[in-house]
Amino acid sequence: MRLSQLRVTWVRPSSAARSRRGAASGLGLRAPFAARSAGLGGSRCAAGRTGHGPRCSSSPTAASCEAGRCSGRICGCAKVAFWTPRSCSLRSGEWQMSGGTAGAAFWRPASSTCRSTATEDVGSGVALVAQRILSHGVTSFCPTLVTSPPEVYHKVLPQIPVKSGGPHGAGVLGVHLEGPFISREKRGAHPETHLRSFETNAFHDVLATYGPLDNVRIVTLAPELGRSHEVIQALTARGICVSLGHSVADLQAAEEAVQSGATFITHLFNAMLPFHHRDPGIVGLLTSDRLPPGRHIFYGMIADGTHTNPAALRIAHRAHPQGLVLVTDAVPALGLGNGRHTLGQQEVEVDGLTAYVAGTKTLSGSIAPMDVCVRHFLQATGCSVELALEAASLHPAQLLGLEKRKGTLDFGADADFVMLDDSLHVRATYISGELVWQAEAARQ
Repeated sequence: MRLSQLRVTWVRPSSAARSRRGAASGLGLRAPFAARSAGLGGSRCAAGRTGHGPRCSSSPTAASCEAGRCSGRICGCAKVAFWTPRSCSLRSGEWQMSGGTAGAAFWRPASSTCRSTATEDVGSGVALVAQRILSHGVTSFCPTLVTSPPEVYHKVLPQIPVKSGGPHGAGVLGVHLEGPFISREKRGAHPETHLRSFETNAFHDVLATYGPLDNVRIVTLAPELGRSHEVIQALTARGICVSLGHSVADLQAAEEAVQSGATFITHLFNAMLPFHHRDPGIVGLLTSDRLPPGRHIFYGMIADGTHTNPAALRIAHRAHPQGLVLVTDAVPALGLGNGRHTLGQQEVEVDGLTAYVAGTKTLSGSIAPMDVCVRHFLQATGCSVELALEAASLHPAQLLGLEKRKGTLDFGADADFVMLDDSLHVRATYISGELVWQAEAARQ
C-alpha cells in the first residue's frame, strides 16, 4: 500500500484548541499535514504551519484529502468526498533515541534460554532491532553503544552506518555513544573498569577511544571532566550532538557546557545529582537564564513507569514542555522476557518491566518500547495527545537539526508516519509513504 492510495480526514478543532495552537486535540483520523509533527487536526492539510500552503477544503466540520507520494516525501493533497471515520489517528513516525542498546555488539536472542548474547555480526543485530521496532511505530532511531573498551568501538562503529528506513526496518540516524567519558559516581550500569577521561589530550583522547566518528550522531559525557569544553566544541564542530549525563556536575558546570555547544540531557533525573534548591545541578538547565541567546536545551525522559516517577515527569513537562524528548533507554532484552541477558560487557537480569545489573539493584535500562512510553507519558502528565506525540517525533528531530524532513508532515518532509487507534496503539507504520508494518487486526 502506498501513500497515494491513502485517504485521510481531519476533525475541526474546538474553539479553545484553535485559539491555543490551531490544532485539534480530539481523537479521530486527522490530517497528515496538520500543525506541527503529530499529524493532529486543524482546518488545513498542506504545509502544517499557519500561513504555509493551500487549504484542502473550506468545510466547517470535516474534510478529506488524498495525499500524494513523491519519492517518499509529502508532496500534495486533493479535495475529495467528506467522511468521518473514528477508529484511527495519524501522526508523524516516532523516533527511538536509544534503540536496542549495544556494547560488545547488538543482541541476538537465544530464545530457548530466554537470554540475549553478544554476537560478532553487529550488522545483523542492528537490522533485527530495526525490523522489530516497526511494530512500535518507530521509523528512525539512534542505536546506543554503552561504555566499552576502545577495541570494541573500533570494531563495532564501522558496522553501524547511517541507513534509510524501509520494509527492512527503521532508519538508522547515527549512533549514540553513552560513555566511557562519564562520572564514576554516577556510572549506573556502566562498567567502571572501562571508564575514561580526556584530561590529557582532550579531543585526541576521544578519537583514540572511539576511532572514526563518521557514524556517530550523539555523544553523552560528564561536563565536569577536565577539558570537557574543548571536547564539546570539537564534537559540535563535526555536527555531533553533545549530551550531558552520568554526571555529578553542578548547574554552573552544566551551563558552561551548554555555552560550549551541548544541547541535550541524557535521561533527565537519572544518573545525575538530585535537584537541590541552592544548586539544582543539570536539572536546573530546564529553567536556566544563563543559556546563550536562542539556544534551546532538550532533555530525554524515560517514561516507562520505572525510571521516573510520574510526579517528576509532570515537573519536567510543566517546566519546559518544548524540550522534552521521549527516549526508551531500551536494553537488548526488550521483548525477550524474564531472565539474564547481555548488556555490553556485563549481564543484566530482567524481572517484569525492570532490568538490573545482575546480582544488584542497579537499574540498567528499560524494557518498555516507545509506544508504551508515549501512552504512559500522556497518562502521567495529562498533556495533550499532540504534545505527547511531538515528544517522540518533532522534538528529537529538532534536537538533531532534521526537522525539515523528519518529525513533521509538512511539504517536502519524508512521508514517515504511523496510524494509531483511539488508545494510541499502533495499527500501521509507513516509511517514505510505504506500508512497512501492519497490525493483524488492521488487516481484517
